[in-house]
Amino acid sequence: MYKFKENIIIDDVKRYIDETYSSHYATTHKQATEIIIDQGHGTGFCMGNILKYAQRYGKKRGKNKHDLFKVIHYAMIQLSQDHYGLNKDLLQYDIGKWDDNAPLQNPMAEKLNNPND
Repeated sequence: MYKFKENIIIDDVKRYIDETYSSHYATTHKQATEIIIDQGHGTGFCMGNILKYAQRYGKKRGKNKHDLFKVIHYAMIQLSQDHYGLNKDLLQYDIGKWDDNAPLQNPMAEKLNNPND
């Protein structure tokens, strides 16, 4: 059915992502990526890491498939922000009910909400 072994690759990517959730990156209540997203820098962070690991592929430790797994993982995180409502769900749990008309609720946005302060 699959011409490029996508089913095997998806299984490998899932195993890689599962391992990240049991690694030292996941030992605190929130991962650094979640904090970066909460501060409004998620897109730049994800897209920057996608570029970083894509450009590194083949240069550091050869054609290390973990670099491509990281590209895929950061792309999935970006997809979750833009297309699967992750931000709204996280904000609902973090600061209450989501309100599209409410001012931004992170420290970096305070100046935007109160430009004369």
